[in-house]
Amino acid sequence: MSRIQSVFATLKQQGKTALIPYITAGDPHPKHTVNLLHTLVKHGADMIELGVPFSDPMADGPIIQRASERALAHKVGLTAVLAMVKEFRQTNQTTPIILMGYANPIEAIGAIAFADRAKAADVDGVITVDYPPEECGEFVKELRARDIDPVFLLSPTTEPKRIDLIVNQASGFVYYVSLKGVTGAANLDIVEVANRVASIRQQTSLPIGVGFGIRDAATAKATAAIADAVVVGSRMVQVIEASTDENLLSNVAKLMDELKTAVDAA
Repeated sequence: MSRIQSVFATLKQQGKTALIPYITAGDPHPKHTVNLLHTLVKHGADMIELGVPFSDPMADGPIIQRASERALAHKVGLTAVLAMVKEFRQTNQTTPIILMGYANPIEAIGAIAFADRAKAADVDGVITVDYPPEECGEFVKELRARDIDPVFLLSPTTEPKRIDLIVNQASGFVYYVSLKGVTGAANLDIVEVANRVASIRQQTSLPIGVGFGIRDAATAKATAAIADAVVVGSRMVQVIEASTDENLLSNVAKLMDELKTAVDAA
């Protein structure tokens, strides 16, 4: 059982929903990333999505795009991200880390080399936004051979037949994108999300995480009542963007405390 699967199993026994914050590695500066990871855990993160900076994203809205730009300005690429995870693991062996990014950096070093390096860094899961399930069978095989969970996105427009294809490739959990658009866009329609999550549950026993559009305690609480995990990305990155070196960790801690209280109250 992977770390991700273990965390979901424990939370299910406790009747709780996972809180999964997202940050971009290297934002606002590489020196902060490992401290941010530890702060997220200290203030309630059950798992963490760590974004791999990329110059040409397709799912990220302007807030996370700017985060990638700040990280890339400091030359933070895949190698640096894996080094950050390895440093985090020196003092935390329990919190799952899920890399979220795009295929290009993986293709640049090769799927097998990436899987080997991710395993060596003790990565737990990988979300590759632009790897369609029809074309990544070998990649999934390499990840699973190293006990790394391939996590896939489902959208409001994903057809049932394709959901079957995706959930058969996925492990750990599936990530339901709660709205049509990029990260940080639009308002959350919780009734529609609830209906879609219920429908997806008819096709898989995997835990379902919901992200995109969760921006405060109220939307986090509403989502936690219907999902197995609540993913908060743009709001977290927005707080980081608005912070100084002096108040960065305290601002992130404050938001995490608000979100954790809301999720646990659901």
